Amino acid sequence: MKKSFKRKSGKRGPVRAKKVSYDGIDFASGLEKYMYTALKQAKIKNKYEGETFVLLAGFHFDNEVYERQANGKGEYKNRGEKRILPIKYTPDFIGDDFIIETKGRANESFPMRWKLFKRLVMNQFPNVTLYKPQNQKECDETVSLILSKRKE
Repeated sequence: MKKSFKRKSGKRGPVRAKKVSYDGIDFASGLEKYMYTALKQAKIKNKYEGETFVLLAGFHFDNEVYERQANGKGEYKNRGEKRILPIKYTPDFIGDDFIIETKGRANESFPMRWKLFKRLVMNQFPNVTLYKPQNQKECDETVSLILSKRKE
């Protein structure tokens, strides 16, 4: 008698992109590598992960707070009076007048981080254009948009 195995379907944890090396640079995904080659081919100057921005400064939490550890393990106890780390963000590509974040599939924390980053850009870099291509076609379109803005 033949046994039939049921395949598991559905979500299996966080999205993990395949890391890729090219031109001596370690990219976090194939889409980042594609964007890099498209920018290079178009001779658009940029830096890959060239700068990290602080979206929310760190602080010292002086109050009492009863909670488990962040991973949900450990005892439920007072974990107050601790240093809270800053929230930072490193975009994929930075040029003189643009910032590009290639994002195939976003993780759970990305949408909030992206909103905070948009606010920072609006307030501190009003002449910078943000691009967030999610596939190769949009990467090509991003390159076209950057080139057309420079001709104006």
